[in-house]
Amino acid sequence: MARNDDLQEDNNPFEPRRNEALLGHEEAEKTILDAWNSKRMHHAWLLCGPRGVGKATLAYRMARFILSDGGTGGAGLFGDQPDGLYVDPEDPVARRIAGGGHGDLKVIERQYDEKKKRLQGEITVANVRTVGNFMSKTSAEGGWRIVIVDAADELNRNAANAILKVLEEPPANAMMILIAHHPGRLLPTIRSRCRRLNLGALEDHQVVDLLGRYCPEMDLGDRDALSGLAEGSIGRALQLHEVGGLELYTEMVNLIASLPNADVAAQHKFAERFSPADKDAAFATVTELLHWWLARMIRFAATGQPPREVVEGELPAMQRMAAAQPLDQWLEVWEKINELMGATRGLHLDRKQALLNAFFMLEETMRT
Repeated sequence: MARNDDLQEDNNPFEPRRNEALLGHEEAEKTILDAWNSKRMHHAWLLCGPRGVGKATLAYRMARFILSDGGTGGAGLFGDQPDGLYVDPEDPVARRIAGGGHGDLKVIERQYDEKKKRLQGEITVANVRTVGNFMSKTSAEGGWRIVIVDAADELNRNAANAILKVLEEPPANAMMILIAHHPGRLLPTIRSRCRRLNLGALEDHQVVDLLGRYCPEMDLGDRDALSGLAEGSIGRALQLHEVGGLELYTEMVNLIASLPNADVAAQHKFAERFSPADKDAAFATVTELLHWWLARMIRFAATGQPPREVVEGELPAMQRMAAAQPLDQWLEVWEKINELMGATRGLHLDRKQALLNAFFMLEETMRT
């Protein structure tokens, strides 16, 4: 579902090109607006933060605002300055950006590999070769030209160097907006040429509110639980919702909570659903959830600080597990399970057996 930072499906109204809802990043938006109103817009912006918190949504919000000349043609009806980046989705500029047809906006992202039937693992130099020429041309509509790179930490070395070359000699009235989930992976010279904005995780209530907007059919209890699983990422919450992540997590926690008196039949039934070839996304989700749950249990064992209970019964399960073995033993098990799941995905091993082995490792550790 989430191709990069947020939702990226072409038919999804909350995909960043179309999404008008942005919560929790008022300070970042004010910084951009102040730069605009003072006529000191930087030629390059670096939007940093965890996946799914709204970086791409903010990038397109910036693009709509700037390409519509401040949302109102540069000033309000009586010459007053704009007080926000919001642009009406029915605005002609917003409509063209939503449709991917604005001549002054270029988006660089990983491309779909038709042979492998999946997104490429990185952004290549072929994807960025035209950026310099695009930015140096005169705007088609007499304003700015904007390039969004989503995400800059997915640029390979040659692509990063090509982007750096443009940043070193920025054309007039041209802007580059770089999105980075892991800014430390970027070339230091790229980071130094950008104005950086850090976007933090959303508050739980903000994720709950956004889920209510995006998924009005979802009840409040499920929205609250998903916000706990997502840890401040609305993109993550929506990903989990699409693949039934909350149901998977609840069932997984119930199986763990039964240990060391394992319900073997229930384990087999649970693991069996991930065997079909078309269950890649579901298997990736359940392995990530297992990794996350164990990491929280280990943190609890190390600090004594109980985590938020997402589903009923998981905290007592963590307490029993933490008490059963020393911390170093659980760290070893955590590493073995992560290696097992990584090898299963990478080498296309038997998914059902991998999950059963993981449950067995947990059970044996508790019994030892």
